[in-house]
Amino acid sequence: MTSLWTMHWALLVLPLAWAIPTPIITPLSPSGLKWEIPDAGYDLVAVHFSINADLPGVQAGRYNVDIPRKQGSSWVYVQKGVTLHPGDKVHYWLYALANGRPSQDLNQVWTYSGKNTQAPVTHAPVTQAPVTQAPATHAPAHHPKTEAATQKTPSSGQNIDSVSFNAVPKDCDDSPVCTSYPCLIFDDEFDTLDLKTWEHEITAGGGGNWEFQFYTNNRTNSYVRNGILYLKPTLTSDQYGTNFLEHGKLELWGAGPYDTCTGNQFYGCERQGVPGRVVNPIQSAKLRSSRGFNFKYGKVEIEAKLPTGDWLWPAIWMMPTYDAYGGWPASGEIDIMESRGNLHYTEPNGQSQGVNHMGSTIHFGPDWTHDRWDRGHAERDCKHGTFGDSFHKYGLEWDENNMKFFLDDELILTVDPGNDGFWKYGGYDKTHFNNPWAGASKMAPFDQEFYIIFNVAVGGQAYFPDNLVNAAYPKPWKDADSTAFWNARNLWYPTWKPTENNGEGAALQVNYVKVWKLKP
Repeated sequence: MTSLWTMHWALLVLPLAWAIPTPIITPLSPSGLKWEIPDAGYDLVAVHFSINADLPGVQAGRYNVDIPRKQGSSWVYVQKGVTLHPGDKVHYWLYALANGRPSQDLNQVWTYSGKNTQAPVTHAPVTQAPVTQAPATHAPAHHPKTEAATQKTPSSGQNIDSVSFNAVPKDCDDSPVCTSYPCLIFDDEFDTLDLKTWEHEITAGGGGNWEFQFYTNNRTNSYVRNGILYLKPTLTSDQYGTNFLEHGKLELWGAGPYDTCTGNQFYGCERQGVPGRVVNPIQSAKLRSSRGFNFKYGKVEIEAKLPTGDWLWPAIWMMPTYDAYGGWPASGEIDIMESRGNLHYTEPNGQSQGVNHMGSTIHFGPDWTHDRWDRGHAERDCKHGTFGDSFHKYGLEWDENNMKFFLDDELILTVDPGNDGFWKYGGYDKTHFNNPWAGASKMAPFDQEFYIIFNVAVGGQAYFPDNLVNAAYPKPWKDADSTAFWNARNLWYPTWKPTENNGEGAALQVNYVKVWKLKP
């Protein structure tokens, strides 16, 4: 998918309507952390916490959950996999809602004394839900894990349906050591939003196509519930008001390690609205694993349901960790899946280009004007309905010889550059360019570590060309005219169905991410 985040905390901190009772925090044996918040007539209680890390204001925290119902006289939540040692500090804040009145208890710290350890509770822990800044106007839709495909291991390529997690940690290191192959080295089923792995990009610059969204770290736009990761676009005016679009300044510079602008290019950290030129009218989410998980070669499988709604642009893709061969696209890009959310969007000949259509692509070349994406590209239609109706599997097998792309275990694209590598494969041997991959392996630039990205972009230029046909109404903007796009919101916004199922039909929904190492 080439191609005002400095929110003043004072605006986010709600006035204290009533005090939230002090929680009972109990470490469990052998691991786990139990939270009990005495009930005081609440409709919902949310917990944000980190271990031995400051949690100022209303930052998301390492763990963040809504507790949607109480057990007996308390709201109870058990976080699995947490191990505390004497002296460890739990930094936390609480949010509670009662009769439509919210309250927060911020900047709290609890220190583990090494006592009061219990055995694990026998009842099932409460399923995580998204944390909201304000009360929802209706009950959120239920999306149990069983709505997704039950097959959790890939069946394409090598037969690894029954492979278990056979990687073990090194001493004093979290890196896996494989004892047999195929070897599952990464598995996120989104029981929580793991912010050590998934970093939010914060930028208005998008991917270089002057899209209409800005990316932010906001639980309105990115959250986990019932084992599903949601990336959901919303209107900027929902957060800041309509007047802000033409008169406000969107400032994303930030101040801390997790709220600092991640992309200054294309005026990504600051935009000023003026009459006739609105700031980015959509806010959305983009997550990347570059801080938490990078790998070279293996099998990737991601099960996801794509967003439905006009001009939505979801992507599941990978970028190089270090740009070893230079700037884009000299160091490569791997697009596992890209699609468009429009329901009735076609080429002039009738070929679908909307949500019932997807593509896989690689990008490579000596500079951005000579990208030979056409040498590694395939497209497919959904066999039944659309990719927004149900979960589908998007896969990549990648080694020192080639790349293979899969849709629901079906091979749709193989890219093998041959022994002469991508320089000759792209036809650059007949040009005057210097070869950035000279002396490297045949797979260069795809012989380095990459990381995984999820995002939902909106509109912009290039990816929604003017010659494609939107049956319901003509494309309402030219080039990157965000104002024309915004002025046509009565046409496209209803297709996002914002009042149905909490607007989640317009969200990219990810059920799991798995990565295997296929050989030593």
